[in-house]
Amino acid sequence: MTTHHSPDDLSDFAELMSHEQEFAEGRGRLPPEVRRARRRRAGIVVSVVILVILATIGGYTGWALTAPLSPPTGTWSAPPAPAPAAAAIALPTEGASAISISGADAYLGAEASGIWASSGTNEPRSIASISKLITALVVLEAKPLDGAGDPGPTITFSEADHDLYDEYYARGATIAEMPAGSSMSLHDALAAMLIPSASNYAEAVSTWAYGSQGAFLRATRGWLGAHGLTGTTIVEPTGMDLRNVSTPADLIALGKIAAAHPVIAAITGAASFSHPTIGVMTNTNNLLGTEGITGLKTGNLGEGSYGLLYTAMLGVGLPERLSVTGVMLGGSSRQSLGSDVVELLASIRGGFRQVPLASTGDRLGSFTTPWGESAEVAVADSASIFTWSDTPITVTVDTRTPADYADGEVIGTITWTAGPNTASADVHIVGDIAPPTEWWRLTHPAELLAAGEPRS
Repeated sequence: MTTHHSPDDLSDFAELMSHEQEFAEGRGRLPPEVRRARRRRAGIVVSVVILVILATIGGYTGWALTAPLSPPTGTWSAPPAPAPAAAAIALPTEGASAISISGADAYLGAEASGIWASSGTNEPRSIASISKLITALVVLEAKPLDGAGDPGPTITFSEADHDLYDEYYARGATIAEMPAGSSMSLHDALAAMLIPSASNYAEAVSTWAYGSQGAFLRATRGWLGAHGLTGTTIVEPTGMDLRNVSTPADLIALGKIAAAHPVIAAITGAASFSHPTIGVMTNTNNLLGTEGITGLKTGNLGEGSYGLLYTAMLGVGLPERLSVTGVMLGGSSRQSLGSDVVELLASIRGGFRQVPLASTGDRLGSFTTPWGESAEVAVADSASIFTWSDTPITVTVDTRTPADYADGEVIGTITWTAGPNTASADVHIVGDIAPPTEWWRLTHPAELLAAGEPRS
């Protein structure tokens, strides 16, 4: 489009340019209207420059106040898994022993319910009055009782039975009164045989059950064979004969058979026995109740031949007690044998433990920001794990990128595993990471630019 100027406009412009020329040549002073025009033009230039500057500052400010920030930097790691020391199992150092443990296969292995640990050899040894346990089981094969509360048939003792009292007294055996013509229930006769370990009752009751000792011994051999006790030999019912022998492995099996029999288990678990004929008699197994021991039978043929076939319900910290069957043969004394058995059970119990893993507040790492804020990373909850001996403990970590970096925000979980058990604890942020101030944003463009750069 063409702009048209009037003759007056052109005349004024020419006059203005003429005055400018004269002033430039030093031939005159600018008239007022020229000076005013100059001031207008200068003001316009200054205004434009200011606007440009303000626009630039405004754009920077808007960018700086809204530019993305680099996330906090830092790391955290789980504490190292502890390495528990191996349990020191106190197996007896004298004689021979074996132990079987049921109820802890997940910790000890499935083989624990067979023979878990042993010492000495598995050769046959004299078993002394442990023989009476076999005698009682064989008698109950011929004359079964209907549970622990059944007294069973009545036995009336003859003059020959009474003579056994004097015979075994002369041999130095444990005996109990048995007057000729007196009577007793089978249950009580078995109790007299097993609790105080009266040898005269062992022979009298076994003869009564089978009619003769020959018939009893034949039945005993058949019973041993039927139960696979091939390492066991019984030549008489009391254990006074050194030829009554068995192996630790056979005795573990025998102990399980006896413990499963309600009559035998109840009798051998009683601390004492009282009867009008024989009075009150104490169980020869003085370990009953110690370390959970519940039975079964002692054996003693003098120094160097003390033995004990025992059962125990051992509390180790699991919901259910462990079922233990153990045997020790060849103890030098009753005291040393008892001490060895108790120490063995205590060492097994002590091998099960709660291992501490982490405590609430344990510091694991930290996060920091370019603008000077920081927060720590810590364990949110204490944790421990139940395990056996030196079972390895492994640790895994599940991490999450923090969303707000706020106090208490959970950013991961630590999980520990040992055998069949696991334990876990959350990991959280301790302390808040506040955003930067506006002043920091306006005065740290380099950090803001770095935050916006693409990350490889």
